[in-house]
Amino acid sequence: MPDPLLHVEDLDVAYGAVQVVWDISLRVDPAAVVCLIGPNGAGKTTTLNVIAGVLVPLQGRITFLGEDITRLPAHERVRRQLCLIPEERQLWPRMSVEENLLLGAYPSNLRPHVRGRLDRIYAMFPRLKERRRQPAGTLSGGEQQMCAIGRGLMAEPRLLMLDEPSLGLAPMLVEEVFRLVRQIAEQGVTILLAAQNANYALLVSDYGYVMESGRLALEGPSAALRSDDHVRRAYLGAA
Repeated sequence: MPDPLLHVEDLDVAYGAVQVVWDISLRVDPAAVVCLIGPNGAGKTTTLNVIAGVLVPLQGRITFLGEDITRLPAHERVRRQLCLIPEERQLWPRMSVEENLLLGAYPSNLRPHVRGRLDRIYAMFPRLKERRRQPAGTLSGGEQQMCAIGRGLMAEPRLLMLDEPSLGLAPMLVEEVFRLVRQIAEQGVTILLAAQNANYALLVSDYGYVMESGRLALEGPSAALRSDDHVRRAYLGAA
C-alpha cells in the first residue's frame, strides 16, 4: 500500500478528567475521500479537532506527510496544508464574504497566490462572487457552508477535513453539499469527512470508519459498509 497522507495511531482524548475517545487508529491515503460516520456524541468532532491541533491528545501519534505533527500547533498544521472546516461553519458574520475567504489564506506562504486562488473559488461558487461584498452573517445556510468550504480551499489544502458539512441544511442543499465534496476530491484534494448523514457520506467516499461511543466499531470500503447489516440498520434506515 502507498504511504498514507495522514496516519492516526492509538489516539486517546479527554476533556479534563473525562475521557471521550479511546484507541482511535485510522489512515487517509492520497487522493482518497474517507468518511467518519456515527451518531451525535460518538467522538467524530473531537477526533477531527485533535488532528487539526485544536485539542491535545492524552496519548497517540498523528503523522501527516511522513512528519509527526502530534504536538504541532494548529496554525503550523494549516501552514503544512492540513485544514479543518469546523462544524457550524464558524464564519466571521460581520465581515464580508470576500474578507472571510481571504482569511483562509492568512499564512504568509499562501499570500503570493491569493488573487488567483480567489478567482478559482469564485469560479467554483458563483453565488459567493455575487455576494462577495455582503456580510457573511446575512447569507443563507447553504451559502454560508459554501463560504466555509471556500475559505478552507483558500489554504490550498493537501488534506481538507469537513465536520458535519450538511448540518442544519434543507434536504436539497444537503445533496448539493455532498456533490461539492466529490467535485473537490476530483480536483485532487484529499478529504476526511465526519458526518451523521451516513447515506451521503458513504456514497461520496472511498473508505469509511464507523465511530460509536468514542471507539471505532467498524471500518472498510464504503461500498462494503453500505451493505453491512449493522450499518444498514443503525444508519441507513433499513428494517
